[in-house]
Amino acid sequence: MRRRLLGLAMALSMVLAGCFGDGSESVGNDDTPSIWTTYERIDAAGHEDERLFVTVDLRTNASTNTTWAVFDASYGGNCCEHYLATSIEGDILNIGGEYPVFSEDRGHLWDTYVPGVLPDTQCRTFVPTNPGQEGLGEGSIVQATNGDIISMSWFPYPGADLKLDKFYAILYDESEGEWTWCYNRITEPFYDRSWQVEVVGPIESSLGTGEWASIVVSNFWHQTQNAGGQISVDGLNYYPFQFPGRGGGDPSIELDLDFTEADLPEYWDVNKPHKEMRAFPVPSGGLIFPSYYNNGNAAYMDTTLSWNELSVQFPSEYCHIDRAGTLHCVSNAGTTFTHYMSRDGAVTWTNHTYDLGASASSIEEWEFQGNGALDLFVLNVRYQSTEGPDVDTVYHVRGYSEDMTPDTLTYIGLGDLDSTSGAGNDIRFDFASLGILPDGGVVVAYHDSTDPDPLFAVELDLPV
Repeated sequence: MRRRLLGLAMALSMVLAGCFGDGSESVGNDDTPSIWTTYERIDAAGHEDERLFVTVDLRTNASTNTTWAVFDASYGGNCCEHYLATSIEGDILNIGGEYPVFSEDRGHLWDTYVPGVLPDTQCRTFVPTNPGQEGLGEGSIVQATNGDIISMSWFPYPGADLKLDKFYAILYDESEGEWTWCYNRITEPFYDRSWQVEVVGPIESSLGTGEWASIVVSNFWHQTQNAGGQISVDGLNYYPFQFPGRGGGDPSIELDLDFTEADLPEYWDVNKPHKEMRAFPVPSGGLIFPSYYNNGNAAYMDTTLSWNELSVQFPSEYCHIDRAGTLHCVSNAGTTFTHYMSRDGAVTWTNHTYDLGASASSIEEWEFQGNGALDLFVLNVRYQSTEGPDVDTVYHVRGYSEDMTPDTLTYIGLGDLDSTSGAGNDIRFDFASLGILPDGGVVVAYHDSTDPDPLFAVELDLPV
């Protein structure tokens, strides 16, 4: 494995001339001490499957191998994807398949919540999985800003005679310390992988009250028809809602988005939804969809679950706020990414551009996340290389508040497999997914030839 990784490093060093190191582990081209001198293994206990991935110190041009624990689809994934998240307690959460799968100790021990028969006082129905259809479910999961974990699972194959999708809401109530679930009937004939996000409360709406609301939207309907989705104020019972028209006409609203001096709880470093949700929660309450209206303004769902137009021009529709109150937005054009950052509530922006250059012919999938407590920003890109296979990469920006330039680039996996998202393709990797643990370790999905299904990796070597 080490020889294969070093071979990949040599090949990539020729493609990325001037950017890739020569394999030295401590000294770069200008004799500056490498970042590797500050690295230690964060998890002393061994994992069943540990692999070495080539990592480049972008500030000295030195490269080395870093150790990552690797997990396959049996740890919460399915044929085509993982849906990863983390909690403030350090849990790794995955619901790429039917049910939430989680680990409290960086992947050594794993547990699964499988819905069963509940007391009559609870929302209940039959156990979701149908015999012969195991492994075909899809879901989403996120920790809310009060510690609850909101998630859902979608079952597209209920049986030969039933052509109805099945939507199961799954909730971990932090105050009660227990999981509950509820079967929700929906009308869409094709729901597809969900994206999920919290609407920060307290909520006072026609649907009821709650500490937060949860929105679930269909990947299929959300991207093709600007349709609505499902919304809940208790995480169990969901009701349909519609998005406003892109032409505007909703009541205008003004919001102060500068939360840099606020004492935000640590949940704000883990409650980021998947970027394809195209929305982010707001600490003062509600939810923002950046660049939503045709005029470039944002849409804002308030704590009554009503729509408003917010006259703020975000640089991208993919944004979120971390615990430090920093606004992060990322845009993609061709093989170039731009990370925008605002520390004054979207009034002014600084930026850094990632140009993959001649090494990439196109972008397959990507995801990003900021962590305010750690002053860390991570960009994950899976790109089609000019040599043919797809390459999985992770950029780390440590100390983003002082310098937005990435300090390391890691090539996750062997980079030797060409896959395409979407039903009907033989080799699928449908979307990127990542999370950041409280110690700074990254959890990230990838795919290479060592497994027929996508894998995910947990970072073990970190700077002190």
